[in-house]
Amino acid sequence: MTTEYPYQSSDVEAPPSYTESSRNTGQLPVVEDSKEPYNGRCKCLTLSCGQFMRKYFWEGQALNTSQKKALDTIPDDAPWYQRLMVRHRRLVGILIPVIFFHFIWFSLAINYNYWNLFPTRYFISVTMIFGSMIAGLTSEGGGAVAFPVMTLAFGIKPSIARDFSMMIQSCGMSAAAFTIFWMKIQVEWRAILLSSLGGAAGMIFGLEIIDPVMTPPQKKMVFVSVWFSFAFALFLLNLYHKRRTFPQIPFFNAWKGVILLITGFIGGIFTSIAGSGLDICSFSILTLFFRVTEKTATPTSVILMAGNSIVGFYWRGAMMLAIEQDTWEYLLVCIPIVVIGAPLGSILGSHFHRQVLAALVYLLDTVALVGAFAIVPQTPVLSGMAAGIVVAGFIFFFIMTKLGQLLLSRVEAKEGKGQPRVVVYSGDKNEDIGNGIGYPNKGFESSEEMSKL
Repeated sequence: MTTEYPYQSSDVEAPPSYTESSRNTGQLPVVEDSKEPYNGRCKCLTLSCGQFMRKYFWEGQALNTSQKKALDTIPDDAPWYQRLMVRHRRLVGILIPVIFFHFIWFSLAINYNYWNLFPTRYFISVTMIFGSMIAGLTSEGGGAVAFPVMTLAFGIKPSIARDFSMMIQSCGMSAAAFTIFWMKIQVEWRAILLSSLGGAAGMIFGLEIIDPVMTPPQKKMVFVSVWFSFAFALFLLNLYHKRRTFPQIPFFNAWKGVILLITGFIGGIFTSIAGSGLDICSFSILTLFFRVTEKTATPTSVILMAGNSIVGFYWRGAMMLAIEQDTWEYLLVCIPIVVIGAPLGSILGSHFHRQVLAALVYLLDTVALVGAFAIVPQTPVLSGMAAGIVVAGFIFFFIMTKLGQLLLSRVEAKEGKGQPRVVVYSGDKNEDIGNGIGYPNKGFESSEEMSKL
């Protein structure tokens, strides 16, 4: 089959094709999710241990075109520094922010004796070993671990936990963002720009207007309820294993930009309450509504959360002068940890299969919700508010999923206009099937289905 689709090689994954090799061997086209010929059996029962690990834990990064070209074309006799920057770019991308932050931290620690803080604050350091990895691995910031652990497990005030989350993400997720830029991992730049602007406005509005009128129990329950709703959104997303996705928002226009601005504003308000929120809002809209692949949406959300955390850190510290001493001490015992964990997590997350990352989010958000109901003293109003947020979140994300399907049909209708004819080789004849299959990423379910062509 010979054709060119819109977005091929830059905006959407290429459709499976019946290549010259397939004609000679009789092999079926490749399906998107497994990258292996479909044989009619459950794939999980046919994978060896090595295949299973490669499929779910080393799937491969979504690099941009220039980095892919550099990896493919670098000569073996290139200078050592050129080979280092291309073939070992990942390691260099982690080491640069690590060295930068550690130089600053160790010089201050030696001068001001930060070591005395660890005997009483070490539990936060241990927490952020996992929190920083989660921040880089998933679309959730380190606050997704720090806020519930600090408020539910250690009884720390939500305002301190929120400020700490934003402050530590300003370091850890900024380090992860640098690694993403350095590795040239694919991101959605228009979403970063517009959602960042909306997120900054939402952050300031939330800190000044929304946060002061909420009680500590309400903040805790709002956090776990919103995040559990996000887990449901991710579950909806992964129901469609063979769905078509795009590396970028297709056919971008003004109204899509407005949606990104509104998403950023709402996410900024959530971040002002619990220390993170813009990341999951942007991830949900990008994947459910715009059908952007998770391999683009996740690093995009990491960069968004890093920028929004810096805005919140600045506003609380410089404009409101409200950051407490305990928060600074928690920050100081975690900086040398998160600047390693977050970039490492972003690298690992770019290789992991989306089902692995989704399972991790399901587990974390479910544990947080159950823990909150068990630890926070419940009243009818508080429990009703939490249940209402969960139900409303379920409905909202379900509607987003359906609207995303409608948007996808319109995108495909636009692609069909002026698209070249597709000729498929089948047996001893070539058959014209017009503009091709409606869902280019969908594989044939059986050899009989292909023979019908």
